[in-house]
Amino acid sequence: MYQELYEQVLAEHRAVFEAQKEEDFEALIEAIRKAEKIFIYGAGREGIAARSFAMRLMHLGKETHWLLDDTTPGMHEKDLFIGIDGSGKIGFMDYFLERGMETGAVTAVITGAPLERIPQKADICLFVPAAVYKGTDPRVVPTSQPMGNLFEQHLFLLFDILIMMMEEKFGITHEEMESRHRNIE
Repeated sequence: MYQELYEQVLAEHRAVFEAQKEEDFEALIEAIRKAEKIFIYGAGREGIAARSFAMRLMHLGKETHWLLDDTTPGMHEKDLFIGIDGSGKIGFMDYFLERGMETGAVTAVITGAPLERIPQKADICLFVPAAVYKGTDPRVVPTSQPMGNLFEQHLFLLFDILIMMMEEKFGITHEEMESRHRNIE
């Protein structure tokens, strides 16, 4: 049973990678490059993946903040807000997106449902074609896994690949990234 399950999960991820359009990354990568500060938020397991992305963006040298931390500074015009909203229907994400828009920051939503109202409002929408919890987009790769597992798992892989792409594009070495790693462990 174990082998059957991991082969199925791997096949699903391969199908998502193959359905992903690489050119869809360009706007988000450019917005990250230009941003003075980056603010990220996601809920649940999507949020855990989003936190890992925030950490690696900081290792790339970008000033990055988790939106609701007590030490999060104000958001302004030259900043970027990235919301992870798999279903495109999370009510508080709509609220955060609108507040970000009011500051003049560039807004981005990473989603498995780009035709929903919330992703449509963002300046940038990155469609990840993986089945999401309560998703409605017929273009996503279907899954045998429960709820939003495929989308949530895929975010970890995709975010790491995006970081490696930016590392190359921005001319940053592994050593530079490591120099920014927390050193009080």
